[in-house]
Amino acid sequence: MWSGRQGRLRPVGCAVEELRCRWREREAALRKARREQQLISKRLLRDDALEETEGGCVAMTLGEAEIQQFLGLAQRGTEEKEREKALVSLRRGLQHPETQQAFILLEGSMRTLVGLLTSNQALLQLEAARCLHELSHSEQSAVAEACLPATSYLLTYLSSHSSDFISPHLTVLEALGYALSQLLQAKEAPEAIIPSVLGSTLPQHILQLLQPGPKLNLGVAVEFAWCLHYIICSQVNNALLISHGCLSTLGLLLLDMAGAVQRTEDARMELLACPVLRCLSNLLTEAAVEVVGGPNQLEDERVVAALFILLQFFLQKQPSLLPEGLWLLNNLTANSPSFCTSLLSMDLIEPLLQLLPVSNVVSVLVLTVLCNVAEKGPAYCQRLWPGPLLPCLIGTLAFSDTEVVGHSLELLQLLFLYQPETAEAFLQQSGLQVLERHQEAAQLQDRVHALQKTALHR
Repeated sequence: MWSGRQGRLRPVGCAVEELRCRWREREAALRKARREQQLISKRLLRDDALEETEGGCVAMTLGEAEIQQFLGLAQRGTEEKEREKALVSLRRGLQHPETQQAFILLEGSMRTLVGLLTSNQALLQLEAARCLHELSHSEQSAVAEACLPATSYLLTYLSSHSSDFISPHLTVLEALGYALSQLLQAKEAPEAIIPSVLGSTLPQHILQLLQPGPKLNLGVAVEFAWCLHYIICSQVNNALLISHGCLSTLGLLLLDMAGAVQRTEDARMELLACPVLRCLSNLLTEAAVEVVGGPNQLEDERVVAALFILLQFFLQKQPSLLPEGLWLLNNLTANSPSFCTSLLSMDLIEPLLQLLPVSNVVSVLVLTVLCNVAEKGPAYCQRLWPGPLLPCLIGTLAFSDTEVVGHSLELLQLLFLYQPETAEAFLQQSGLQVLERHQEAAQLQDRVHALQKTALHR
């Protein structure tokens, strides 16, 4: 694969490009699969404290007559408390698939619910929004489709607020954000919902809600960050979101979250971190990012530093979020020499290597980021060497997971190519003996043999 000359390893031009193309194609496929998986990550959030105050009783299945009765009371009850109680009963009944089916078959039921949602009484709005919660989360396609007509009303309601977009009833706004996030995952969403969302003022309002500062409400921000995530995943028009300053807003929010976790151990911050990291990761895969300049781009070193603060927080408090942070780091470094330079200049390679033992998924992502750096050429590989990298890679070759080993082989090939001293040290540290255990593995054979050849003919 590689040819040597004058005792030093020299790349054959087409072979180098072939290696890079193969690497980038694999990364593109992984990102596509990840984005598709994220589109079906429906969440059901119920207020445990609320359930307790309601006596913890088991929600009963409702028939058509009972649904009609509760909707009628909610519409025309003589007292607000009576109307609210009717909606509570309806909402709890809608936790059952049978009630959901009966509800959507009842003529005018969704129109009545939307009417209550847009009333001027906050408690009724909240309970109507919670009813929509239950319906929008349904796994039955017919129920989800029945919710679609409610989207235009949601857009009208959410887009009609002041420029500050701060409702006096934040719980209502949070509930509506949740319901909208569920509707945005419907299979019809890219054609039937998201173009309308992008054509309204809602994206600007969402970005205002995500602006860091004293007005940031964590619950509301979480729900609308998820809305933004599903819009971005659909890839309908991410260039528009970028033009609205989505990257810079999310970047500032990332910095704010890093500061918050340093000041407090508030575990709720992880609820916001997940959708924000996903939004940034997926936006950075857009070709439009490469041509957008100025304030719409991220600030290199501050973003990288903030991300590592969050990675350390996740390691201690919520390891399951480490892959989200590492996916963002991967997408930052994949096509950006400047982000790779930031990683090296801030001495963040060793902290990155310390994440290798966490899990196979984390190991693969750490190695992917390191490959992104090494792939940038000799100057980057020289800065990766010497240090703890080679002993760590020899350690990962002892893993049984073929994906981890495969990524280690890719990284070693790049290092041997651009920094021949690495190959010599690899031989001195019994690297060939470690390789031998993988030379019969069908998925790894070609890469093992190529690496052996490179190491011995440098």
